[in-house]
Amino acid sequence: MSRNFITISPCSSAQVADIQVTNQIFGLSQTEPGSFLYYSPFDGFLGLAFPSLSASGATPVFDNMMSENLVSQDLFSVFMSSDGKKGSFVMFGGIDDSYFTGNLNWVPLSAETYWQIPMDSITVNGQAIACSGGCQAIVDTGTSLLAGPPSAIASIQNFIGSQYSNGQYIVNCNAINKLPDIVFTINGIQYPLSASAYIRQFPSYCMSGFENIAFQYDLWILGDVFIRQYYSVFDRANNQIGLAPVAK
Repeated sequence: MSRNFITISPCSSAQVADIQVTNQIFGLSQTEPGSFLYYSPFDGFLGLAFPSLSASGATPVFDNMMSENLVSQDLFSVFMSSDGKKGSFVMFGGIDDSYFTGNLNWVPLSAETYWQIPMDSITVNGQAIACSGGCQAIVDTGTSLLAGPPSAIASIQNFIGSQYSNGQYIVNCNAINKLPDIVFTINGIQYPLSASAYIRQFPSYCMSGFENIAFQYDLWILGDVFIRQYYSVFDRANNQIGLAPVAK
């Protein structure tokens, strides 16, 4: 949200489960662009990026947790449920290894703004379809889909057979069992997404999990479509992200 829409409230306290943060500054929005917040079930945003992005120099809540020694480790981890059988969560100061399989693969950050990392390529059946010479990616819980440069996203939409309709890219639901994995290679490790992951299924239709977003360079956002498949650890102590397949 643009800083032009935000005023800063006096210091207050914030409580997350049994963690109580004192002297926490809140940003109060005066105007929301568009209508999506009107229809959203949530009431606000909990910013967990780096202080350099904070509006008006306010200290983010997790930085206050660290400075007040309220967490046992200077990291937080995220699990997002795909099937609704397990509740999604963010865990401050810890990692729950019962929610993922294998080992966490650690990726050093390339910028301390958003949680930004270098990405090697995006491939299908071993052939690059985007990010062929390497690119940058942001792991972001606040973005629902997988976002990338318009030209690359257009190629992917064409590959999966999506058709633009009423602001969405609609996919034939029968294609889900026929489409191959799309593989994101990060720090030499492959992170495949099956068609059932990158195509969102609703009762009466299916929708592409990709959207375009224009940046000044080759930047991707690995949003909830990706995070639902990979348990994610955001490590401030070592400026790195850990990724591992979620336990099924």
